[in-house]
Amino acid sequence: MRFEFATATRIVFGRGTIGTIGVEAAKFGRRPLVVGGKNRDRVAPVLKHLEAAGLSLTWLGVAGEPRTDDVESGVALSRSQGCDCVIGIGGGSAMDAAKAIAAMLGNPGELLDYLEVIGRGRSLPNRSIPFIAVPTTAGTGAEVTRNAVLSSPGHKVKVSLRSPGMLAALAIVDPDLTAELAPPATASTGMDALTQLLEAFVSAKANPMTDALCRDGLRRCSRSLLEAFRNGGNMSAREDMSLASLFSGLALANAGLGAVHGFAGPIGGMFPAPHGAVCAALLPHVMTANIAAIRARAPGTVMLEKFDEIARLLTGSNIARAEDGIEWVRALAAALGIPSLKTHGLEPGHIGAVVEQSMRASSMKANPILLERAELEKILQAAL
Repeated sequence: MRFEFATATRIVFGRGTIGTIGVEAAKFGRRPLVVGGKNRDRVAPVLKHLEAAGLSLTWLGVAGEPRTDDVESGVALSRSQGCDCVIGIGGGSAMDAAKAIAAMLGNPGELLDYLEVIGRGRSLPNRSIPFIAVPTTAGTGAEVTRNAVLSSPGHKVKVSLRSPGMLAALAIVDPDLTAELAPPATASTGMDALTQLLEAFVSAKANPMTDALCRDGLRRCSRSLLEAFRNGGNMSAREDMSLASLFSGLALANAGLGAVHGFAGPIGGMFPAPHGAVCAALLPHVMTANIAAIRARAPGTVMLEKFDEIARLLTGSNIARAEDGIEWVRALAAALGIPSLKTHGLEPGHIGAVVEQSMRASSMKANPILLERAELEKILQAAL
C-alpha cells in the first residue's frame, strides 16, 4: 500500500474562528486582494476584521462562476495595487477565482499557458503567492483543493488550473458564516459535498485516509443536510455540513472524483446551471450505472462492498444494500427540490456533445469502472 496526502498548510475550524482572520492575514501581507461574490455586504463583518488589523484591502467581486477573464482582471488589479496576498471569501466560485489569481501572481506568463483543454497545459513552475480561503457555503470544499475550475465563455467549457502549489496557506472554516445561506443554496452546495464524498469513497484512487474522511462526512450529510435545508438556524446541522464539505475537499483533492463530476464540467460550461444542482440530478443515475457495470464486468472488486457501505452510512440501516443507497439519494434530492437537467436547458439533442466532452474529463479517470459510451448516454437520458 502506497499513497500521498496533501492539503492546506493550516486549517482552522470552528464557530467564531473568523474573528482571528485579521491577525492571521497580517502574517502573510499588508495589502491583500479580497475576492468575494457580487454582494460585498454579505462579507462585511469579515472585511471589518481585516481592516481592524490595519490591512489595506483591494476588493474584487466575482458575479457567478469564475471566468477566465475574471482571473485576468484580478491579476491586473492586484499588480496595479501592489497586493501581496489573496483572500477568497465566499462559495467555491469566489475561492476558485482567488486561488487562480494567487497562482498567476506567483508565476510568469499568461493564464492560457497553464489551463487544461483550451490552453497549453503547462505545469506551474512556482507556488502561488499566499492564499487564504474562507468558505461561506458548505459544499465545494474548495478551501482545501489544489485546483480552480474556470469557465471559458468563448469555448463554452469549464477547465481547470491545477497544481499542488495552489493549496491554501490558511483555510478558516467557520460554520457561523453559513447561517444565513438560503435554502436553495444550502441544498445545491450540500448535494455537491455529498456527491464529492461519495465519489471520492468509490474512486479508483481512494486510500485509507480519504476513506476515513468520506465515512465521517457521509454520516454528517445523512443526518444534517435535510435539516440544514429546512431549518437554517440549526447551527449543529450547519456545523455538520461545514465539516462534511471540508472533508469532501480533503478527500477529492487526494482521491479524485468520478463520472458525476466528469459530466458536470461540460454541462456547466454549456448551460447556466448551478454546479451542485447538476451533480444532484446526476448522482442517483451514475450510482445505478456504476453498480450495474461493476456487477457485470468486475464483480469481484471491493467497489460493490463500498456501495453497500454507502447505503448503510446514508440510511442508518445495518442491512442496507447498494440499491437502498440509490433510493435514499433519490428521496433526498426530491425533498430538496432538485430539478432535472432539462430544467437547465439540456435536451436529448445535446447528449452526444456532452458525452464526447465528458469522456475527456479528468474526473472520469477516477470513476470506479470505465463506463462505455452507451452507458454514459443512458445516464444523461435518465437525468433529463
